[in-house]
Amino acid sequence: MKNLFSLLLLASVFAHAQNKLDFEFDYAQFSYDSTSNFVEFYYSFNQASLKPEEQNSHKNLEGILKIFIQDSVKGDTIVYNQWLMKHEITDTSKIGDQALVGTLGFILPKGNLVCEVSGTDLHDKTKSRTITEHIDVIPLINKNMGISDIQLSANMTQGSENTESIFYKNTFEVMPIPNLVFGKFNPVLFFYSELYNLKSPDIKSPELKLKEMIYNSRGKVMKEKSKTITRNTNSRVEVGSFILKNYPTDSYTIALALIDSAGNQATTSSKKFFVYNPDVQVVDTFETSTSPSISSMFGTMSEEELDDLFQKLKYIATSAEIEKYEKLNNIEGKRSFMNDFWKIRDTNPATPENEFFKDYLKRIEIANQRYSAMGRTGWKTDRGRVYLLYGEPTEVERYPNQLESRPYEIWQYNEIEGGVYFVFADLTGFSDYMLVHSTKRGEMRDDNWSRRINVN
Repeated sequence: MKNLFSLLLLASVFAHAQNKLDFEFDYAQFSYDSTSNFVEFYYSFNQASLKPEEQNSHKNLEGILKIFIQDSVKGDTIVYNQWLMKHEITDTSKIGDQALVGTLGFILPKGNLVCEVSGTDLHDKTKSRTITEHIDVIPLINKNMGISDIQLSANMTQGSENTESIFYKNTFEVMPIPNLVFGKFNPVLFFYSELYNLKSPDIKSPELKLKEMIYNSRGKVMKEKSKTITRNTNSRVEVGSFILKNYPTDSYTIALALIDSAGNQATTSSKKFFVYNPDVQVVDTFETSTSPSISSMFGTMSEEELDDLFQKLKYIATSAEIEKYEKLNNIEGKRSFMNDFWKIRDTNPATPENEFFKDYLKRIEIANQRYSAMGRTGWKTDRGRVYLLYGEPTEVERYPNQLESRPYEIWQYNEIEGGVYFVFADLTGFSDYMLVHSTKRGEMRDDNWSRRINVN
């Protein structure tokens, strides 16, 4: 989301220069339909940075909010509008650090969008600020389990009856905090999120695990919670809170991870925020960073889950990587290894998702569905290993009922080394197809493989 503030400048959010408008903006995406998301924009004008204007014996603070949203690929303008924000005041000496906070919602189509949000003092247009964000809209309604963006709040009311409030949704009244600063002045962080597609047939676990965690700028986990999520509804709201009064001044990240252990899949959502607590001593200034792995799904995995994933990635790991992992004896080292292992294999680092990792997990799932045999899960079999390494064959020839030979299959890959093939045979008669020959370099080769499958 937003760039991190320098810690040396963090406290400056509380100082309001006379010639600069203190204007902030944030946003969160929620599901709408299969082609778009509902995006909420949160904005705030600090009252002390606006010039009071007297009108009909009343003094008003007035600001102009402008929003321009464009598709960065197609060039289409999606939103281009402005709104007048007005607030009547009775005593200018009591304006202080209070903010005029509001929200607007838009249905935005799938795509990479450029968004410019501007705030201007209506009565002193030299005081203005423009914030530019790149928003990737990936529809949250699909066949995969998902988590919305995380909306942060300094004040949340559960079971609210104030349905007319612009901050009301799903029985909650959620007051946004666009500057994302907590601590001395906002000691409790509340969060609101939504979980989707919980009844997806692709989910293998009868129950899901939801992990909540906060870590600091050096990757140190400050707080971690977990709970079990039942799948009796397809979507649900998740809210929670963290007390931050004892957190030292720093930038932090809150992360949610929804985990399907049986299906070896997980989805995450995270949000950066800031804590300003000048009276709290920093006790880990010289602590070595645990690594950026905490910011990924690996930071939510147990050691058992990490070891299980390591066994599944051995097929694509180098001997040096295998040796390195097997020497690790703590969970943070294993989380760091996983983060680095998949990061260097990311086929498109410019996107938020690691497509290679996602594709590999999908191959594991398919291998388990198709090739399990003799009490072994599919990824552990010969066919499963080849599928994980090389993907879907170009063509498969199956010979299940030959009179003079045992059942066998020939997998053809036209795009590898100019064309290679693998031969698998059921030598035991229990549908456990073993690799008996391949023309792929580095794989087992036996040009007389047909003799091994002959029943005579």
